[in-house]
Amino acid sequence: MAWFIKHETFTTETLALPMAKRRPHLDAHRAWVQQESKAGRRIHSGFLVDEQQRPGGGGLLIFEAESYAEALAWVQQDPMIQADLVSWTLQEWIPVSGDGWP
Repeated sequence: MAWFIKHETFTTETLALPMAKRRPHLDAHRAWVQQESKAGRRIHSGFLVDEQQRPGGGGLLIFEAESYAEALAWVQQDPMIQADLVSWTLQEWIPVSGDGWP
């Protein structure tokens, strides 16, 4: 299994939406991540903040998949991507040092 990282940022159009319009999509994304985790996928999800803890830097989804093709097919099921609310990239991550995580 390999590790992959999806980095996403809201599109300009999404940023223009009031939070009340964005909230259902954010909730759907969180529910999808929880469902996938409960189904056994190794996954870590979170959003990026600045030095004052203000969001806006986008989000990261770190997960395992058998191949890039599988990772791409799976990540395209993310409700935020399906609703076309984010710009995103997908890259394989090859850890070379650290404390044993992941």
